Amino acid sequence: MFTAIKTYLPYYRRLGKLAVPLVLTQSGQMLMQLIDIAMVGHVGTAELAASSFANSIFLLVIVLGTGISIGITPILGQAFGEKRPVLAAAVIKNSMVLSVAVIASIFFLSWALSWFMPNMGQAQDVSSLAIPYYRLLSWSLIPMLIFLVFKQIGEGLGNTMYAMISTLVSLFFNVFLNYLLIFGHLGFPALGLQGAGYATLISRTILVIMLVPLLLRSSKYKAIYRQISRVKLSTQRMKQIFSTGLPIALQMLIEVSLFAFGSIMIGWIGEIELAAHQVANGLIGFTFMMASSLGMASTIRISIQYGNKNFHEMKMAAKASKHLVLLFMGICSALYISLSNELPKLFSDDPLVWKQASSLLIIAGVFQLVDGLQVVFLGVLRGIADVKRPFWIAAVSYMVIGLPVSYIFAFVLDFGPEGIWLGFVAGLSVAALSFHLRIRKQFNPLSRKIKQ
Repeated sequence: MFTAIKTYLPYYRRLGKLAVPLVLTQSGQMLMQLIDIAMVGHVGTAELAASSFANSIFLLVIVLGTGISIGITPILGQAFGEKRPVLAAAVIKNSMVLSVAVIASIFFLSWALSWFMPNMGQAQDVSSLAIPYYRLLSWSLIPMLIFLVFKQIGEGLGNTMYAMISTLVSLFFNVFLNYLLIFGHLGFPALGLQGAGYATLISRTILVIMLVPLLLRSSKYKAIYRQISRVKLSTQRMKQIFSTGLPIALQMLIEVSLFAFGSIMIGWIGEIELAAHQVANGLIGFTFMMASSLGMASTIRISIQYGNKNFHEMKMAAKASKHLVLLFMGICSALYISLSNELPKLFSDDPLVWKQASSLLIIAGVFQLVDGLQVVFLGVLRGIADVKRPFWIAAVSYMVIGLPVSYIFAFVLDFGPEGIWLGFVAGLSVAALSFHLRIRKQFNPLSRKIKQ
């Protein structure tokens, strides 16, 4: 065992060097949401339920932009790994132009969805609170998606530090603005849930103001940046980026849809249950984002080594990422189960919410390992630009298996909210196993084509 650890130690370190800033970046983003949940939860149960409803719809939209921007990383990473600055500059320039059209389209889609929210079967007080808050989140899409584009450019160049710095600064502003605008301190009006929306909009704008100058002024990438004005825009290059990012976006959309539709179904059951779901979902979202960071680090490492045509490094990085995510998510699983009665108290003053959230956290503890594995396996597949088949795997796992299981257990077998979460367990388990089998299938021919 110790010999195996010693063998993998350099790979753990390399992944860690990339993953730690990503973890801080991703966990910073989720901390913003958790802080919103905690502060809004102490305003009232209806506000907490409205936050859950609005955020579940918002996630459906933002993952489209996130997924498309993630398509930049493996393409840019391979160009960077091959030491081709002109090609890297072309990817960056075409990515930025493409992102303008993508951001505009996603913003209008997000705004249009707000008109359908009154007809989604939620309680009237929940819906009336959620819609204005959701529309503030829609405005925050614009700076958030700009940030994500430049974040993925940085990751494609092997830099994860600048996004981390920007996120931590933005997190500070988000906490302070929540304090002022939700509760009405220092002479500001107490806006409740609306205050959380304004705080999110302002803090996401700060993300862009911080990241873009840091990345563009970096002397490390001057050789690439000098080529940007010289390379031409190419519809073929944009199509390549879009065709890589779109399946990622759709796969992410399907996974998020499992949880979003789960939120909507829980809203059919009741306000208390929806508020409890928001608490438990916010907590697992925090740990998922940290596992997702490890998946992103795997994408960066594997895409660069793929460009270098070094299969051995790719294979070792993939195995090391699996070891690390199992360790981390195993710890999280134990914490959720052992602290299931205590954690919900941080986010609500309602004992009924505590009780329901505690039950959901125990189920969350069960699926932490498969949730971490499926996102890391996806990162490995993205590193070799294998994005189309994983989309179909996700579609079957989450929509054909996970969502029907949720409905059957919740409403046919009358398990309630716990039944919906058992559907999450089923979908994530099938996805993790299927992605693992896909990696084995893809890596076998690569081992014969690429040098060991």
